[in-house]
Amino acid sequence: MPATRSLVIASPERDSGKSTVALGVIDLLVRQGHRVGVFRAVSSSKNHGTDSDGKDGVLEMLLDHASSDISYDEAIGVTYDVMHADADEALSQIVARFHAIANKCDVLVVLGTDYTDVSAATELAFNAKIAANLGGPVLLVTSAFNMSDDDAKAAAVMALQELRSNHAQPIGVVFNRHSGDAPFDVEALRPEPDLPVWVLPEEPFLNAPTVAQLVDAVKGVKMLGDDELFAREATEVVVGSMGLDHMLEHVKDGSMVITAGDRTEILLGLLAAQGAPSFPTMSGIILTGGYKPAGSVSTLVKDMNPRVPLITSDLDTYTAARAASNARGHILINSTRKIDVAGSLFDKYVNSEDLLGRLDVPAPEVVTPLMFEYQLIERARGDRKRVVLPEGSDDRILRAASTVLARGIADLVILGDEVAIRRRAAELGLDISAAAVISQHDPEYVEKYATEYTRLREKKGMTLERAREVVTGVSYFGTMMVHMGDADGMVSGAAHTTAHTIRPSFEIIKTAPGISSVSSVFLMCLEDRVQVYGDCAVIPDPSAEQLADVAISSAATAEQFGVEPLIAMLSYSTGDSGSGADVDKVRQGAALVHERRPDLKVEGPIQFDAASDATVADLKLPGSEVAGKATVFVFPDLNTGNNTYKAVQRTAGAIAVGPVLQGLNKPVNDLSRGALVQDIVNTVAITAIQAQG
Repeated sequence: MPATRSLVIASPERDSGKSTVALGVIDLLVRQGHRVGVFRAVSSSKNHGTDSDGKDGVLEMLLDHASSDISYDEAIGVTYDVMHADADEALSQIVARFHAIANKCDVLVVLGTDYTDVSAATELAFNAKIAANLGGPVLLVTSAFNMSDDDAKAAAVMALQELRSNHAQPIGVVFNRHSGDAPFDVEALRPEPDLPVWVLPEEPFLNAPTVAQLVDAVKGVKMLGDDELFAREATEVVVGSMGLDHMLEHVKDGSMVITAGDRTEILLGLLAAQGAPSFPTMSGIILTGGYKPAGSVSTLVKDMNPRVPLITSDLDTYTAARAASNARGHILINSTRKIDVAGSLFDKYVNSEDLLGRLDVPAPEVVTPLMFEYQLIERARGDRKRVVLPEGSDDRILRAASTVLARGIADLVILGDEVAIRRRAAELGLDISAAAVISQHDPEYVEKYATEYTRLREKKGMTLERAREVVTGVSYFGTMMVHMGDADGMVSGAAHTTAHTIRPSFEIIKTAPGISSVSSVFLMCLEDRVQVYGDCAVIPDPSAEQLADVAISSAATAEQFGVEPLIAMLSYSTGDSGSGADVDKVRQGAALVHERRPDLKVEGPIQFDAASDATVADLKLPGSEVAGKATVFVFPDLNTGNNTYKAVQRTAGAIAVGPVLQGLNKPVNDLSRGALVQDIVNTVAITAIQAQG
């Protein structure tokens, strides 16, 4: 690839929301497979995105989404103090530090200044000089918040003139935080005939501070509450100075209520209301004036065991309310929902092909893990399917559901008590409103599924009465949903064993035509390619027939996820060099694959090095279509497969996506009980793609 390309994302004012645009651009480039770095030309500890460690929280978040190994310290040019002392020297240092890290990436996204304490005209000119000296174009991000289209356009025209007068080259304008309704009149905003324009709507949630940030703003101290909820965004501030009956009318989901600490009747009333299913879930309560509940009131509050955060502050109510109202949230590294919302906005309103064309970044030939993950999500989006998640009481499932829905990956059904699930999601600040929530005890579904399950298992002595009990188990209920067409696939296992998750599928969904064994694969995302490993999770000691099933199913899975299937059936011997029961089993399995699917390219028995290394392959199996370039690896037993995938995962830094179950008539996938939220999101995407066929 030619010299590193740079893109400066700059704004003519503060609070333009350029971090949303920067995040979208970085994700777009990473998904294309590029090594993407981030560089903050000027940073300040007074930045509103500063985290508790005094670091630039926005920069940390963007670095977390980048795909290069640039460290936090390397990603900063100069501080504002250096810029104030000598602007020319600051510019020289910025250019030097930029070039010091440029060789670590293909594209370096440079974040412009934040207008901390310098006049707009002076600072925009400095941003332009940065771009000119780095040799990169500028993507201008300007706020259209509470502005007419004419005023927003006029501001953009002036900013473009300032950029060009300082020799910077703009490649487009993003009007962010537009207060009008979509679709927007892009032509009314376009400042120049040939300059691309994109318009993003105002999304108040992206500016909402978290409960923890409000605690800092009011110099507060935690009194009670669920620690998980301090990361929730507070979407508005309500001052509790009126009577309780009137004040309750002003409380909405996400409200932070601020009231004097000695107004115990308001505190008790709010906590009582918080327990009512029909009442909104507050983000927290701040008690001001340094007053705390005492005596019997304190005992009563503790006995109520509130999950909603209770915070005390020595500030008076007016001062605390002003401080809280002025607090502005940024998209930080742990702002999962904000990242989802920002990404969704960018994907929806910015034409990625047009922007990539303007950047003129050649497409890489490799497939990186992040690129593969993006391809999964894009394919799932292309033909949205309905996936059931049986474990609705698990917070990880709710967080993953929020991401899946925000990114449009799939439609979801969540099993459990609807009131409890939606309330917990609201407490966590998650949006699962688009999901259907169904109880596994719903009598209409139970009767429907029990009747069908009885029919399926009547030869095993199943009765309708017993079936009514069986199908209320979450795994059986979810599997019946898939079987009956009420869902296209199921993802479970975050809180249950593998057997609990997949046993119902053996009984109900059964194997696909021509396949007698259910098996699994891991999609192993290496630095520059994706390989398929099977079976690593289901069959302990497969027979020759089962190995053939695993190979054929794994080839189909590989093709489904864009990997050309070149199958290596592994053993400790290659070709005819060894013998013994274990080798003969693999040899027989390979022969069965040739017999059943002569169209597949398969080699076996073969050792791992001969399958994966072209030099070794030339020595041991010259002329083989598979040796040295295998993409699908079939292991002789579960012990070998499970240990190998983990060894590659840990030592080669590969991302293991799975296990992906295969061989079933309809998709059911199992999660590890230690699954992370992103693991669940990926598995939902995989299940949706499997359902597409």
